[in-house]
Amino acid sequence: MKKFGKGVVKMRIPILIISLLLLIPSVIGIVNTRINYDILSYLPKDIETMKGQDILMDEFNTGAFSICVVEGMDNKGVSALREQIEAVPHVKTVIWYDSIADLSVPMQILPDDMKESFVNGEDTIMAIMYDTSMSSDETMDAVKQIRALADKQCFVSGMSAVVTDIKDICREEMFAYVAIAAVLSCIILALTMDSFLAPVFFLLSIGMAILYNLGSNIVSGEICYITQALAAVLQLGVTMDYSIFLWHSYEENQQRFPEDKKRAMSHAISNTLGSVLSSSTTTVAGFVALCFMTFTLGLDLGVVMAKGVLLGVICCVTVLPSMILVFDKPISKTKHRPLIPDLGKIAPFVVKHYKIFVVIFLVALGPALYGYTHTQVYYDLAGTLPKDLLSIQANEKVDETFQMNATHILLFDSKMSQKDVGKMMDEMENVAGVSKVLGLETVVGPSVPLEMIPEEAKEKFMSENYQMMMVSSEFKIASEEVNNQITELNAILKGYDSRGMLIGEAPCTKDLITITDKDFKVVSVISIVAVFLIILLTFKSISVPVILVAVIEFAIFINMGLPAYTGTVLPFIASVVIGTIQLGATVDYAILMTTRYKKERGRGADKQEAVTIALSTSISSIVGSALSFFAATVGVAFYSRIDMIGSLCTLMSRGAIISMFVAIFILPAMFMVFDKVICATSFNFGPGREKEKKTGKINAV
Repeated sequence: MKKFGKGVVKMRIPILIISLLLLIPSVIGIVNTRINYDILSYLPKDIETMKGQDILMDEFNTGAFSICVVEGMDNKGVSALREQIEAVPHVKTVIWYDSIADLSVPMQILPDDMKESFVNGEDTIMAIMYDTSMSSDETMDAVKQIRALADKQCFVSGMSAVVTDIKDICREEMFAYVAIAAVLSCIILALTMDSFLAPVFFLLSIGMAILYNLGSNIVSGEICYITQALAAVLQLGVTMDYSIFLWHSYEENQQRFPEDKKRAMSHAISNTLGSVLSSSTTTVAGFVALCFMTFTLGLDLGVVMAKGVLLGVICCVTVLPSMILVFDKPISKTKHRPLIPDLGKIAPFVVKHYKIFVVIFLVALGPALYGYTHTQVYYDLAGTLPKDLLSIQANEKVDETFQMNATHILLFDSKMSQKDVGKMMDEMENVAGVSKVLGLETVVGPSVPLEMIPEEAKEKFMSENYQMMMVSSEFKIASEEVNNQITELNAILKGYDSRGMLIGEAPCTKDLITITDKDFKVVSVISIVAVFLIILLTFKSISVPVILVAVIEFAIFINMGLPAYTGTVLPFIASVVIGTIQLGATVDYAILMTTRYKKERGRGADKQEAVTIALSTSISSIVGSALSFFAATVGVAFYSRIDMIGSLCTLMSRGAIISMFVAIFILPAMFMVFDKVICATSFNFGPGREKEKKTGKINAV
């Protein structure tokens, strides 16, 4: 490692030149990486709802649909608007009254069921089918064009409209996320460190790593918008530690080599590389655990963040040292006394009163665990978006006017008899919460033979192998009522056609609930086991990983349990990923203190002295690290209009602070209580070495 450090120092100018040149392909990669705004597309491809989406595209050349309400327009105007909408690129067809019957036929003479399928007072409803997928760029462009055709008279609802609005918000806010995180991190570092300028170079180095990471995503072709939104701030938060470690090591080595800054830096790089590699391993393990999710958003986020941590480590030991050496003079001129007082002074107090903190741990554990297991989550992807979005206003309009919160699509055998189709429709109309059933039988009437139906009308609902039907629901997506409704509708459908499929946003969301519930358990186990094994190998101890994981899991219980007491409902993805992220990113605080505790026990210090020294020497680094993580995420939490992103950042920022307090106050208490157990179950830890010291085999340093 010393040779590596010397090599970096020697090649500092070429390193900076190469790092700057690498920004060019990185920016090109970022620009050409597609962003996926449809979370449901990350469901497994082998489940029925996703297979049904493929069949819909293959058989009907349709991958998405919208429900459009037209307000205060006469029939001729609506008919003209329908034709205009059908002319929009990638709109396959628009289903309205004049798609089936001539406008010369008065609506008044139509059966009530048929008339109510299209009209309610002065409002008219039409179904728009696209020949592209739900979240494709072409579909989103089509939604924008449709909105522009009728302005305020036209309300376009559905997931494609929601995805379009999410895309617009993300594009507006993305730069602000990074800017806010950078500014707040810089302020925190300036307060906790002894230089005003050094944090700027920290951010520049990490910023390069972030750009490299985001640019390399072009290999996969696309990433989720949540990954894109979180990647930069999360990478900034979890890798800032490494820059702080390098700086502190550099300052220490400057005292050893006061006249040779190059030598000091080479030693700092060597020291930092060793500690950072072990520290980053747990963080990477946490993100890798996400890759085992069946819901592949975990794979998307896990790969990007694991890659980001590794690139952060590389930049920390190459780019950052080069910057510090090149700009040494201006950095030296901005040095100042730390503005935060020495926190190490609280160590004796914490250790002396460790029994109080043990009691606090035992008392708080029950409520924390209860809150953790009773926190409510939501799966309605549109329900928490800003109410001023056009898609949300349209969804509310459709619900108020036509009692439609969700629209299911049924696919069944095209050879099913008209009689059976009619009976199935009747049964479905009687299911609780079903407001309308729209199919070929509805628009032409059950008495009209198939062979007499015009091909233009027939092709909207029938293909060679399948017939399509649309079922409108009064119930909200992701609610228990709509999930029960889906189960009942599926049972009816399978009774007539065992190969029939029920698809759409609500059925996909129902699958999402089932799948992510399993993923939560799998990811939690994998992340805990992975971190446990890493700590076990690092410290060669059975008891140490148990204590460290238990302490950080306690912090996670508090963090994830608080919403249960505040009445806050979290996005479903939070329950899956936050525990893993918090464990992987903040267990480093505990590892840092444990490393020094082991060192002091090995030198012959008794448990009280060892714990006191360990806490006093590590507390500043723990606080600085936690505050930088907090700063990187808290601003985004308050700024973002997308609740899913805001909630995740809230949990991460709060989790960093909770883990900090737990590491400072609870972990030392655990060392005091379990010192004998730790020494007895750990290799080369404590009494054995203490005994050797007494016999003169180990000298105190």
